[in-house]
Amino acid sequence: MSLFLLKRLATLVGTLIGASIIVFLVLEILPGNAAQILMGPDASPEAVAALATQLGLDQPAWTRYWTWVQGLLTGNLGDSYTYGTPVLDLILERLTLTVPLAVMAMFFTTVLALVVGVTAAARHNKLGDVGLMGLTQVGIAIPNFWFAIMLILLFSVKLQWFSAGGFDGWGESAEDRMNALKSLLLPALSLAVVQAAILARITRSAVLEVMREDFVRTARAKGVTQRAVLWLHVLRNALIPVITVMGMQFAELLAGTIVVENVFYLPGLGRLIFQAISNRDLAVVRNCVMLLAAFVVIVNFVVDVLYAVIDPRIKASDI
Repeated sequence: MSLFLLKRLATLVGTLIGASIIVFLVLEILPGNAAQILMGPDASPEAVAALATQLGLDQPAWTRYWTWVQGLLTGNLGDSYTYGTPVLDLILERLTLTVPLAVMAMFFTTVLALVVGVTAAARHNKLGDVGLMGLTQVGIAIPNFWFAIMLILLFSVKLQWFSAGGFDGWGESAEDRMNALKSLLLPALSLAVVQAAILARITRSAVLEVMREDFVRTARAKGVTQRAVLWLHVLRNALIPVITVMGMQFAELLAGTIVVENVFYLPGLGRLIFQAISNRDLAVVRNCVMLLAAFVVIVNFVVDVLYAVIDPRIKASDI
């Protein structure tokens, strides 16, 4: 196990270094000048040059990259060009909304996918299986921003059960926190529907494959109920491909909040990235994109470790 962890940690570090280089280079080659955008089109060249010097944009690329990496390691991410505040403070403030939103969406995704996938597998080639898989096909085809708008029209405009957007913060009281969770419910559902449809189909395929194994027939021969066989024996052995997809989906949910947060006007990380791109605030864009990349790499590392926990037969040489 120690060799397994060392290999995965080495891969983690190497991937993060490669991701940082790519993120920095991609933003460097983008057209436009951050100092010019901040000063406006009518600013004099001297004023633009002075601001570029103040922001460190006149330094060589490798110097700025090394300064940025040092900041990543020490937590000093610099100041936002637009807001004039530390980037780290901006990101941490927005993560208090985006992370709970992604966790809530992942919860809905997991519950819906497991129930639909296992139920469809238990009714393989029957009407229930065909109907559920048809619904998942529709779910995959629906863009989450369109589904978000439909949820607003139904539950906010017509039924008036939820607000159409906005977020008042977590507050101090239990009632404030419940209201905050309520304001995240529709965005979480709009994020979860597509991911749940994909994961349900993966779950169904994995469960069907395991149901053909000999130990399943043995369990049935011993008188174990169908429900116990599916949920206690089959599902656990079918979890490896399911967890792989779940890991990728959770990382994708964080990135997918960019669209949904703008639909619901939520002040989260996704909206921060959108505004930073519009304002050419490279300090914010660079660090936010690197954060998302790091999150994807770390989630994949956790998934690999879970492989060995779920199936002890997996060794370092298998991955």
